[in-house]
Amino acid sequence: MSYFASNKITTISPWSKLRHDKLIFFGVISGMANPIQLDGALNMYNKGNFVEAFEIFQSLAIQGDADAQLGLGTMYAQGHGVVQDYKQAVDWFRKAAEQGHAPAQYNLGIMYVKGQGVPQDHVRAHMWFNLAAAKGHSDAVKNRDVVASKMTQAQIAEAQKLARECEQRNYKNCE
Repeated sequence: MSYFASNKITTISPWSKLRHDKLIFFGVISGMANPIQLDGALNMYNKGNFVEAFEIFQSLAIQGDADAQLGLGTMYAQGHGVVQDYKQAVDWFRKAAEQGHAPAQYNLGIMYVKGQGVPQDHVRAHMWFNLAAAKGHSDAVKNRDVVASKMTQAQIAEAQKLARECEQRNYKNCE
């Protein structure tokens, strides 16, 4: 489904798509949680055992694991195993993004583009996509460029300024 008529915004990836990328998403980025627990939660999720996956993700997320926070945010955003709740999704994505977690920063950009759980805001979307892109997230590069095509030069400059300031604050208090 396309957000803009002529340009496609790449959306939040379902966990099943992330399976082949688990080394990127689990263990390498945050290195905080037990990769076996995260892999187990992912396998449960892929098998449709959302309640069990949620319990593991939640336990690890509360301990501050960014990958698990991304997992919870994704479950809330997609309504898998929980009532769909975009505000909860944004909260969990934000916790991970504040740790410099590029996929969570990317997902915050998606939420701002769509106005899900937050007011629609292309400047904030661009900022989060820009931060994720700086960490090598290729879909963030594409989405940043799509959003930029719908923004004024002043809005782009503001988004870039916000991204620089956010990075200088180690991704804390970027909202």
